[in-house]
Amino acid sequence: MRRTTMSEKKQSISAIREIFAAASETELPALYLEYEEDSRAGVQNLIQKYQKQEEALKKERERTEQMKIYEHKYEDLGWICGIDEVGRGPLAGPVVAGAVILPPDCRILYLNDSKKLTERRRELLYEEIMEKAVAVGLGVVSQERIDEINILQATYEAMREAVGKLNPQPEILLNDAVTIPGLSQRQIPIIKGDAKSQSIAAASVVAKVTRDHMMIALDEAYPQYGFASNKGYGSAAHMAALREYGPCPLHRRTFIRNICG
Repeated sequence: MRRTTMSEKKQSISAIREIFAAASETELPALYLEYEEDSRAGVQNLIQKYQKQEEALKKERERTEQMKIYEHKYEDLGWICGIDEVGRGPLAGPVVAGAVILPPDCRILYLNDSKKLTERRRELLYEEIMEKAVAVGLGVVSQERIDEINILQATYEAMREAVGKLNPQPEILLNDAVTIPGLSQRQIPIIKGDAKSQSIAAASVVAKVTRDHMMIALDEAYPQYGFASNKGYGSAAHMAALREYGPCPLHRRTFIRNICG
């Protein structure tokens, strides 16, 4: 009688890998039990890999829930809006503000201060925010207006514009460290709010992605300054181009006096 080989008794590791890949989160614990006595290193490494992923996901959910503390605190007062801006520091281009109202039960994993995220992550989060948000408002203030009224006042103007475009209008504004003049809603300034509030972080991502897309498009008209890569910020290559070519209409004249003379 032909003896059954070990390879015939056991599934191949590639087959087990496919089973794990197709499993839902709730099915994984049963798979761990099913394969825990399989001594092959490949199988044990696979189990450890998925257990580490589960632990990382658990920590991310806990972190995300911590970012809803302010939202929970004021949720009985009506719609809550997070506000943030991008583009206060660049030498060129507009300042952009985002205002986002998320549903009370909303959870968006990996949401954080936009500066801490990769471009790919920001793009994915932008799509998720736009899909889940109750309302999103954007305010854009040009470089000419920045030169006219200064960057702080231009930032406030962009924020007021963003809030004004929201429907419904919020009762509570969660702001990243500032109090915006000229708004009637109750404002809650939060230091480093884009890392502490889900709503502010969402506004940060929306503003950042919107402004980045604008600067990439404007790069086609003024390729010598590298706006697609530097987004108007004062990189060494950008400042070298300013000295060589002089400013273009997108440059903030009040920001480049010491560079161009």
